[in-house]
Amino acid sequence: MIVVTGAAGFIGSALLGELQRMGYGDLIAVDDFSIEAKSANYQNKRIIQFLERSEFFGWLSDNSKRIQFIFHIGARTRTDEFDEDLLEQLNVSYSKQIWQACVDFNIPLIYASSAATYGDGTQGFSDEPALMGSLKPLNPYGNSKHRFDLWVIEQQKVPPFWAGFKFFNVFGPNEYHKGRMASVVFHAFHQIKETGQVSLFRSHNENFANGAQERDFIYVKDVLSVMMHFLVHRTNCGLYNLGTGTCRTFEDLATAVFAAMELPPDINFVDMPLDIRDKYQYHTQANMDKLVGAGYKLPFTPLETAVDDYVKNYLISGQYL
Repeated sequence: MIVVTGAAGFIGSALLGELQRMGYGDLIAVDDFSIEAKSANYQNKRIIQFLERSEFFGWLSDNSKRIQFIFHIGARTRTDEFDEDLLEQLNVSYSKQIWQACVDFNIPLIYASSAATYGDGTQGFSDEPALMGSLKPLNPYGNSKHRFDLWVIEQQKVPPFWAGFKFFNVFGPNEYHKGRMASVVFHAFHQIKETGQVSLFRSHNENFANGAQERDFIYVKDVLSVMMHFLVHRTNCGLYNLGTGTCRTFEDLATAVFAAMELPPDINFVDMPLDIRDKYQYHTQANMDKLVGAGYKLPFTPLETAVDDYVKNYLISGQYL
């Protein structure tokens, strides 16, 4: 059996679909399944058991010998979440429990971290453990992920295999439910469809022109490819960046959406909301040397190709992975 936490969410549900396509059976889905907007993410997948996250550890104790692998993708992922007690409970304490269970029951583990741990990027984007102590996340979500990463690298007792992935800006199918937290590709597509235009945040940093804010955008299919590589090979434990190693601007991204929709670009700029303005990253770019050194050699999908696939094969038709 393979367990996926966060199974109702964007990346977790896409991962379930990829495991199914790769021929893995006996999939166990763990999450809070009470949110109706997420139900389409998993309703057509062959899952043998659904577990509420509060039930998981009791079930795990009874079924540990049958579990081949755990993907811990579940988390409170809102970057505008300021309830630090909730973040401590869901992103730190729960993750520590999963780690300890994998140690106790000898189960391999992959878990999700985030590029939000890098803060404003002034300390660089290296995933080397020796440099992690200097990072200063900009929001409570990033801080919760960072605290767990720091705890992990201090552990003497570890699962038989483990890897953590600092996801950069992931976009793609199955994010339909995310609302404000969905990718710029998702929002741009719907804005263009409704108005013929797309709105991007105006820059409030004199070093960046409007639309020139930079992100390392990565297609969810590439994220799945990396996780499948580590599921199969189970070597080179560690914490890894998971981006493409290339940064692109939001203007590039919006232009790619217009191209996929076969429309001329029409971009306007709006002020960034005050609640995120002082916590905003203007540049992210993953250092991918460590992942490549661990044996992952496949190229990442170019931005324009990924956006074209997402728009034409998923957003227009509402398809899921």
